[in-house]
Amino acid sequence: MPPAVDDLDLSQAVGYHYDKFPPKDINALRIVKPLSAAASALARYDQMLKGMHNSEILLAPLRNQEAVVSSRMEGTISTLEEVLRYEADKEEGDGTDDHRYRSEAIEVYLYSRALTSAQESLQDGAPLSPHLLRSAHRMLLSFGRGAAASPGQFKTEQNYLADRGRKRVLFVPIKPEFLNDGLEKLFAFIADDQWEILIRTALAHLEFEALHPFKDGNGRIGRMLITLMLWKYQAISAPHFYISGFFDERRDEYIDRMRDVSATGNWTDWVVFFLEAVEQQAMKNLAQAEAIRNLYEGMKETFRDLLSSQWSTTALDFLFSRPIFRNNVFTGRSGVPSQTAHRFTRILAEQGLIQTLEPASGRRPALYSFEPLLALVRD
Repeated sequence: MPPAVDDLDLSQAVGYHYDKFPPKDINALRIVKPLSAAASALARYDQMLKGMHNSEILLAPLRNQEAVVSSRMEGTISTLEEVLRYEADKEEGDGTDDHRYRSEAIEVYLYSRALTSAQESLQDGAPLSPHLLRSAHRMLLSFGRGAAASPGQFKTEQNYLADRGRKRVLFVPIKPEFLNDGLEKLFAFIADDQWEILIRTALAHLEFEALHPFKDGNGRIGRMLITLMLWKYQAISAPHFYISGFFDERRDEYIDRMRDVSATGNWTDWVVFFLEAVEQQAMKNLAQAEAIRNLYEGMKETFRDLLSSQWSTTALDFLFSRPIFRNNVFTGRSGVPSQTAHRFTRILAEQGLIQTLEPASGRRPALYSFEPLLALVRD
């Protein structure tokens, strides 16, 4: 439970910037070069996305990686392997016992599921709206610590961003009675195509965090919003741009620059910082995507030679989309005929391309990992 209000130190707290959004005084001259650099880096990354055989298959592990990093920023510590193990057991569908896993791993898994669900809703024609974010929030907080924090519901009480260790409040978000008006302004702004999309995304992310509309989970939903906006408004052609790595590396600066907007009205410095994040993360994402694509192309030949089958690429696609998997899922749902899939498992294990994480035991099938891919995406 958060500390009582009377126990909090509000002496250095910054309050929400009432009636100052959207800003009217951004220094256009200062953002020209950062905007050009960010847009150029993002365009190079998007060219990679467009040229990929299937970005949803090849970059699926990066969504889980983003879930790990974004959740870690909020104090939920897990590993990519732990999340992928849980995901593998959920897909197996044989009465997965959640008690076998730490609640942190399940919470990170739910981040990935919430982001995927939001992307699917947008693809089906749903607008980017408060309802969509509430649905994502409901899924995100459906288990663990967040389950008691009103999943899918906007706040009705004042919340705070505090240094819990010292009970020092860093920021006081908008008051609940003004939240609906704030959200209306935010989503009208998000849909306003008179603003360049990277600038719009920078300002919308900050405003969402300043509104802090939920009791918990605001940081994670706010970072999801970045990916959703860039894809919805066609800055990227597929929903695979993940920025939390940059914010995690410069977490103190990330928080300080957002607070500074409300304290001083300095929106320009925040936009410059955000554009740097886009540029740097686009280059990092591009390098990872290139490495994944190169691995895929190399493995395509390896699988063809080793497996000598028309199903070799189908098997490869399965391993890229599920680098940790239960064997019964591979043999039953990969699209490869069952007997052929059993033969593939044996060959790939003998060649060291998949490793046994858990041997088969009783009715429980073996758990395998595709280490060549994990080595590229492990945080």
